[in-house]
Amino acid sequence: MPTAQSILAINPGSTSTRLALFRGGEPVELLDVVNLHHPTDELAQFANIRDQYHYRLQSVEAFLEQHGTPDLAAVVGRGGLLRPIPSGTYLVNRAMVTDLQQGIQGEHASNLGGLLAKGIADPRQVPAFIVDPVSVDEFTPVARLSGLPQISRISLGHALNIRAVARRVATSWGKELTETNFVVAHLGGGISIAPVAKGRLLDYNDANQAGPFSPERAGTLPASAIVTLAFSGKYTLQEIRKLLNGQSGLVGYLGSSDARQAVALAEQGDRKAALVLDAMAFQIAKEIGAMATVLNGQVDAVILTGGLAHSAYITRHIIDYVSYIAPVKVEPGEDEMQALAEGAWQVLSGRESAAVYSGGGEY
Repeated sequence: MPTAQSILAINPGSTSTRLALFRGGEPVELLDVVNLHHPTDELAQFANIRDQYHYRLQSVEAFLEQHGTPDLAAVVGRGGLLRPIPSGTYLVNRAMVTDLQQGIQGEHASNLGGLLAKGIADPRQVPAFIVDPVSVDEFTPVARLSGLPQISRISLGHALNIRAVARRVATSWGKELTETNFVVAHLGGGISIAPVAKGRLLDYNDANQAGPFSPERAGTLPASAIVTLAFSGKYTLQEIRKLLNGQSGLVGYLGSSDARQAVALAEQGDRKAALVLDAMAFQIAKEIGAMATVLNGQVDAVILTGGLAHSAYITRHIIDYVSYIAPVKVEPGEDEMQALAEGAWQVLSGRESAAVYSGGGEY
């Protein structure tokens, strides 16, 4: 058990860096959190995201100075677009730094998470970690085939929050995550639904382009119809992409991606709003049912999490469909900072071993 108990969590966004300081323990305790805004005119001086490293590092150091330079046990960052890897807490090593700097699967602000964690951790001689990045891939071989040889199904979803909430529910039952089977539905601007078998995410709908429609995404569509629309001459490629991811779902049907507004309209008797919300719940429930089959029906609980899970209207409709599968647990919201700290503490406390990122291979 480390002498120091403080854990710093770092979650970079496109124009902000979210920082949180925790005290390790069961559970980890939030001491402070801040969202540092980076003005676009300041970011404009950098040619690419990785060039923002020193600029953001100074902001993190300033945050620590404001807290009396706490004695850190570890630093944990949001994982970036790495090569496909199993879930877990990973040490930030040289291979990971190289891939994050190169943007091996794309350039994104989250790539700075591991780099900043290591930049803070190394001078203090403490470990730097990432936890369950978006690139977590634990698909079974049969889950990869799409039906079209030119296209493979990919693992893309809200792994960080899904595993964290699954672990939290397991712990509340006095069990380890590895002793449970859950179907976890992360319900937010994008929707990820995963079968979590003994802690492993065996399948996903791709939150960007498959599964249920969401507040702003279309989800799975009839293939022939979307091909016809794409070649109608009415849209450019970029416009089609924006239509599917940003202008569909609730915003496409109702003009707003705010589910709270849609629920208020439905409760006031607006039939269209009620129909659209019911259809979204219907599609979510169908995807939950599909993922339950991946677990051969051996489901300890269905867990509803994410921002939409705050709505009793939405969760009630989903529960009506899926409660026959297993008990339904509603764990609303998402707390990525807490999830990062919990992942780091799992290693610091000896409950898990840190995974080692090797790089190389297929991606």
